[in-house]
Amino acid sequence: MEFTPLSAILPEEIKPYLRNQCLHLSDFSCGFLFMWQKTLHPLYAIVEGCLVIEEFYAGRWYFHYPVSLTGDREEELAAVAAVEKYCRASDKRLHFTNVPESRIADMVCRYPSAAVSNNRRWRDYLYLAEDFRTFAGKKYAGQRNHVRKFEKLYPDWSFSKASLSDMGALEHFLEEYGASQLEKHDALADEELSEVYAVLPHMRELGMFAGILRVGEKVVGFSAGERCGDMVIIHIEKALRGYEGAYPFLAQKFAETFAGDARYLNRMDDAGDAGLRKSKLQYHPCELVAKYNLIPHRAIDNVSKLPTLHTERLTLRPVEDEEADAYARLASDVERNRYWGYDWRTDAEGTPSPAWFLEGAREDFNHRREMPLGIFLEKTLVGEVVLHNFGYTAECEVGVRLLPDFEGMGYAFEAVKAYSQYAFLQLNIERVEAKCYRENTRSRAMLLRAGMRPCGEDATYFYFCRTAED
Repeated sequence: MEFTPLSAILPEEIKPYLRNQCLHLSDFSCGFLFMWQKTLHPLYAIVEGCLVIEEFYAGRWYFHYPVSLTGDREEELAAVAAVEKYCRASDKRLHFTNVPESRIADMVCRYPSAAVSNNRRWRDYLYLAEDFRTFAGKKYAGQRNHVRKFEKLYPDWSFSKASLSDMGALEHFLEEYGASQLEKHDALADEELSEVYAVLPHMRELGMFAGILRVGEKVVGFSAGERCGDMVIIHIEKALRGYEGAYPFLAQKFAETFAGDARYLNRMDDAGDAGLRKSKLQYHPCELVAKYNLIPHRAIDNVSKLPTLHTERLTLRPVEDEEADAYARLASDVERNRYWGYDWRTDAEGTPSPAWFLEGAREDFNHRREMPLGIFLEKTLVGEVVLHNFGYTAECEVGVRLLPDFEGMGYAFEAVKAYSQYAFLQLNIERVEAKCYRENTRSRAMLLRAGMRPCGEDATYFYFCRTAED
């Protein structure tokens, strides 16, 4: 699975996914991805028949909920599993965003211990398009009054579809609009305005359409959007405040001109702006479209300290400071560790001290990458056993290594069996996995003896697994 950065010109292969989406989220649109690419640094992949967007926001990578061409939930969940596998293989934390309300139950069933949030400020305002075309009924009396007032005050108004010949006039309008915005000192609004400038030359290739409201020859309002499924997403809606009633008049004319047979208008979120929230609510949305964030937890995320375990002959426990020399002999023996899968020389500068190896193991636990335990025969360190490569559906991998003087005595088998049992009973792991190099016949025999069953192979490894029921 490979993610490709989204270029300034969105690739054609992703556009059908966005234009056919039926999830009612504005984030799944060409206009949104284009306008916010400098802020979100989006990447994309097509997997299991779905579009998956990865973005970077506030210091963290997020994966958008997968978008299927046909709204197929099975395809979406297969793509979720593929993203999960990708994160586990690349040691990247899994964090989903823009999970629709209609899909959150599926996700919680897959990740029952996940942290779930639904921030009010990012919910989209969804309206019935017909309401905007007519402003009919008592609840829209205020909007109708504003429309009539605008028509009365500015009888020389006109509304037209924007064309390339209008770009100069639109830029002049945005300069005037932006001058009034500077007084607000709102960084997010400033960023949004810069993205409006950027999108103007690319609206046609993005499938966007726009309307211009004029009084005489002067542009006093501008609105742009795109069609996605059964809704029109309004990405841009700007009007000069000095013209009374301009906003409701612009909103109605845009709906009359561009909504066509669309059932809904999506006017996006309010970003936590109190004035914008009040305004959007006054137009009576039929739904505030939820966008759930979901952070799946791994079993290791809940472990506050490493355990101490006892077997018939061994003690499995964290290595202490005074045992750093013995641990360094185990961890630094390149020949002995050729089957460990990690060469410490790739990270060391010069000749490291014994404490460097032990600190590395502790750092791996502190960052919740693995759970390393020393294997002790009475007070003698004979090896190390680790649980690592934790997944998001209650799985992990077990690994073991011994000092050469203690091989062939069954210690590896004893340690793997005990730590696997701890994983099942204390960490609620459902599946313990292991692998060994194809030429490492002793390790293969040990894993089979420890109750692991073969579950695959490739040119490098034999793979094994054991479930809680085995």
